[in-house]
Parts: sequence; structure tokens; C-alpha cells
Amino acid sequence: MSLLKTLLLSVLVGLASCKPAPENLSQQLLTLEKSRVLAAADTYLSAPILTITDTTCERSAGGIHDFYSEGDYWWPDSLHPGGPYIRRDGLSNPANFSQHRLFMRRLSLMVPALVAAYSITHEQKYADRALAHLQAWFVNPDTRMNPNLLYSQAIYGIATGRGIGIIDAIHLVEVVQACRVLQSEGLLSGDELHQTQQWFADFTTWITTHPYGMEEKNNGNNHSTCWAMQVAMYARFTGNDSLIRDCKSFYTHTLLPDQLAPDGSFPKELARTKPYGYALFNLDAMFTLAHILAEDDPHLWQFGADDSLLLKLAVDYMYPFVADKTQWPYPPDVLYFDEWPMRQAALLFAYEAYGEEKYFTLWKTLPPDSETDEVLRNFFVRQPLLWVGTP
Repeated sequence: MSLLKTLLLSVLVGLASCKPAPENLSQQLLTLEKSRVLAAADTYLSAPILTITDTTCERSAGGIHDFYSEGDYWWPDSLHPGGPYIRRDGLSNPANFSQHRLFMRRLSLMVPALVAAYSITHEQKYADRALAHLQAWFVNPDTRMNPNLLYSQAIYGIATGRGIGIIDAIHLVEVVQACRVLQSEGLLSGDELHQTQQWFADFTTWITTHPYGMEEKNNGNNHSTCWAMQVAMYARFTGNDSLIRDCKSFYTHTLLPDQLAPDGSFPKELARTKPYGYALFNLDAMFTLAHILAEDDPHLWQFGADDSLLLKLAVDYMYPFVADKTQWPYPPDVLYFDEWPMRQAALLFAYEAYGEEKYFTLWKTLPPDSETDEVLRNFFVRQPLLWVGTP
């Protein structure tokens, strides 16, 4: 690196880190979130526990314990009835099997909310119900899911599963963050902790060694980001320091330089038929990944790929369009444009990392919940109390 580039980067780093986030951020979040969290958790206390063994699809090539889903944007070909499906980017086919995905999202709504409620009240009933869900999904041999995604995002007449389907499991990331909170409280321990960690260790081995995993890692857009986000989180939970180092290298040497433009945009997401939603989705995944990796390496927030590309550029690029969507310079998304933005995690993590009040101020004005399936599919950090001031 030249002396001039070094000096320029030092200036950028200084600007990016000149105002640390306030020490009372956790208390501010508690005040903001308490009623929302407890209202949700109280409804989840009596909700039934459902895993993928509670429903099957006759089109799945797997068994009752195998997660199965079908590609969103694939439709019957009207010119060849009964033949292989064809792709219509951005348009989800409501007839495709999605029940396993819905059950996993349901898990990702319930367990984090229950654990967040425990962190507020310390009432054992919330932790016990969360633990019961975890036991059913990852421990009980009668109801647990097999630790792979061999049959995810299948396409009728074309593929029984695809590497691209690994993105279906992004909703396990906040579930694992909830597991880490339970572990730190001594509530997830002993054999149940060991078996849950073993499930995620096996799953991590699969997504880092199977050809589907390698395909997803090298996809090049938000799929690569989400692959790394999952691997980093599961590695934290299972104590795999080697994988954490690998994820840091992948983030610094591949993800940022390959996806982030000098203006802070993500060109590969802007080229999609839903550029606004995908840009926000990748932004959240990037910041969540950085948050996970920076736990033992805070300087990661100031890393600049190619001597200048800091992740802060990405949140600053999207900030004005989150604050005022009418300023969006690209075509509106073909669907669900009006449903975004949500309370994007990138704004909260950027505030925590860089200390600029505007991020938190804007974040607080945004909706924290949605009943729209498309939003639930692409919005995966919903319980900030689990992320700020916790493991």
C-alpha cells in the first residue's frame, strides 16, 4: 500500500470511528422494545411446537426429516404443460411447496422473542418454551431436522435440490444468537447444549464441504454474503475459531471487493428486478456478518478493501433512500416495493460500530414487524435485545 493510500485510509478510519456508540444503548433498546417483545412472547407460550416432520411434500426426494423447499421464481411452462418449470425473476409462485420454510421462519420468530422476553423478565417460562422448540428441532430423534439442505429450492423437472437453497436457513442465525444467550445464562447446558452444538457443527461441515455449499459460497451476490453470515454464526456457537478466521478472510478479500462499488452500492443487487429490497437485504447480511466477526476483532469495522472500500460506505449509500424512498434512483421493485424498508439491522449495527446518531434515529422510526411473507422471508434480525450487549 502506498504512503498516500495509507494516509487516506487512516483519515477514513478516523472519521468512521470518531463517535463511539453510547454505553446506554442496551437500556434504550429495552425501553423501546419491552412491550413489543413481551406481547409477542406471551402469544408464543401457548403456540404449538412444529418441525419439518409435521408436514411433507410428495415431490421431495428426501425423507421425513429432510428440509424441502421449491425455488420461488419458478413456474409451470404454459407452452409445455407438465414439463420442467421456467424462471420468472422476482415473481414468487404461490403454488410451490413452502411449508418447511414457513415452519423454520416460525421457529425464528418464536425462539428469539421468547429468549428476549426472558432477558427482560428472567421468568423461566419463556426460556423453557424456547428450549422446548430447540429440543424438537435439533435434538429429539423423532422430530429433528437432518443437518443439511440437500433438498432445498428444488425445481420441478430440473433439480431435486440446489446450493442456492442454503439461503433458506438464514433464519437460523438469530435462533443461534438466542441459543448463545441461553448458554450464557446457564439455561442451555449439558447434553442438550452439546447435542444442539453438534447439530450446528454437522450443518456447518455440510455447507462448507458439500458441492452445494461451495456453489453457494461462490455465487457472488447476496447468497455468498448469507453463506458467510451463517457459517460465522454457527462457528461462534460451536467454538470453531478456524472457521471464524476463514470467514474474516472471505469477508475482507472476497465479499467486499467483489460486491461493494466505490459509491457504496451493491451493483449485483441493483441489477435485479427488486433492486431496493435486495440492496437492503444484502446490506443487512453484510452488517450482520461484520457484527458477528467483529466480536473479537472490533477493528474489522474499519477494514477497507482495495485500500478504500469500507462497509460504512454501504450504509451511507442506502441511508437517504431508507429515510426517503421517493429519492430511489432505480426502478421500483416489481413486487413489494411499498413493504420496505423495515427496521434494518444495518442501521443499528452501524450505530453501534460508528456512533453516528442518525443511524439509530432513523432505525427507531421504522416498522419492527410485518405480516407480509415476502418481508418475513428477507428480514432476519428481529430481536435487537439479543444482539446488543449480549454474546
